[in-house]
Amino acid sequence: MKATKLMKTSPSVISFAAIGGKKENEGPLGDYFDKINDDPYLSTDSFEKGESQLQKQAVLHALDKAALSPEDIDVLFGGDLLNQCVGTTYGVRAFEMPFLGIYGACSTMAEGLLLASLFVDNDLAKKAMAVTSSHFCTAERQYRFPLNYGGQRTPTSQWTATASGSLVVAPSDKPPYIRGCTIGKIVDLGVSDANNMGAAMAPAAFSTISTFFTDTGMTPSDFDYIVTGDLGKVGSRILCELFERENINIRDNHKDCGMMLYDFDEQDIHAGGSGCGCAGSVLCGYFLPKLRAGEIKNILFAATGALMSPTVNQQGESIPSISHLVWLSGEKDMKGAN
Repeated sequence: MKATKLMKTSPSVISFAAIGGKKENEGPLGDYFDKINDDPYLSTDSFEKGESQLQKQAVLHALDKAALSPEDIDVLFGGDLLNQCVGTTYGVRAFEMPFLGIYGACSTMAEGLLLASLFVDNDLAKKAMAVTSSHFCTAERQYRFPLNYGGQRTPTSQWTATASGSLVVAPSDKPPYIRGCTIGKIVDLGVSDANNMGAAMAPAAFSTISTFFTDTGMTPSDFDYIVTGDLGKVGSRILCELFERENINIRDNHKDCGMMLYDFDEQDIHAGGSGCGCAGSVLCGYFLPKLRAGEIKNILFAATGALMSPTVNQQGESIPSISHLVWLSGEKDMKGAN
């Protein structure tokens, strides 16, 4: 199993928190957030500082729910969409935790959870955290145009979530457990439209999920849900079609965080949600509580990211993408896994 690692001890996600903004609260998952911020500035003087506050709130809520302090955390993995991951570094700097900054674009929550789980499973840390965020206004400024430009968005574009998710991984006898993970490969099929991220990222999700099934011998029917983030309408359709070419049906149990966070009929979000905070908050606010409560037994969480920048995209480069996968379960034992 070169890419897929099965956990020896199946560590647990002992605490988790989801923070959202006004638009996220107005969507179908509004009740699943720990805290909502109606002010996009979060009482600061810039959107970027506001995004840092999102991460600070997410970390504090996750710590408080487990009765932990920053000193209890051995390592924090964090990242966001901004240049040099400043949303994270400025958001968590006051905690003085051992910190490893990561960048996986919208796959950052899966990457952070994967790394935190491997550190705990191999006794490199007793308690490890992962945090990520995105903010509609900071993403628009960096990747497209400032909001006051008033540019129109194409039908295939997605709405960057103003949200953050944070979690703590540690040894525990309570679910949800991390049973395994698959480290993704960079996949680039030549899509260059920065307003169609779903099409660019779907092949990466297909590659990683297929690798997990090949490595473990498991099938889609072994899972309640195969969760991606954030492919939206376009990418979700492409992913299902790619599997159908292999005579595999995932339509019955596929869920996409970008399709879940907003109401397509009532909210103007075009092809769906996106951003690190979309998958991060849906995982921490919706799926992890249901795993803990026993309402869900097994999910694959395969967040996806477009590893591009505006500069290289404007130079005509295509969009390389990545998807990292984590197997989360309500059961700790490894019975049935190859």
